[in-house]
Amino acid sequence: QVQLVESGGGLVQPGGSLRLSCEASGSIFSVYRMGWYRQAPGKQRELVATILSNGITTYSDSVKGRFTISRDNAQNTVYLQMNSLKPEDTAVYYCHEGLSQSWGQGTQVTVSS
Repeated sequence: QVQLVESGGGLVQPGGSLRLSCEASGSIFSVYRMGWYRQAPGKQRELVATILSNGITTYSDSVKGRFTISRDNAQNTVYLQMNSLKPEDTAVYYCHEGLSQSWGQGTQVTVSS
């Protein structure tokens, strides 16, 4: 099992930036595919971005060009750099590990003036 702890959420104005972090611990040999998901009030959880251990990334169309996912394998940490934030990016953001299907507790991101 992999334990995931997110941090870095908060309140930001439209057009601003935030960087989320997700630190993995436990059976970290299984950390292969890491992803960020988000869930807005009244909506289903949706995939934001993924990154494989070899660095290959994918993004949802709604964040492509604004968000960047990266990982530091030595630190067992995955990041989500979010730029040009919009009110519709407001959600709880969750970290996910693909092999163990582990989830973090989530971190709130609110984009509002």
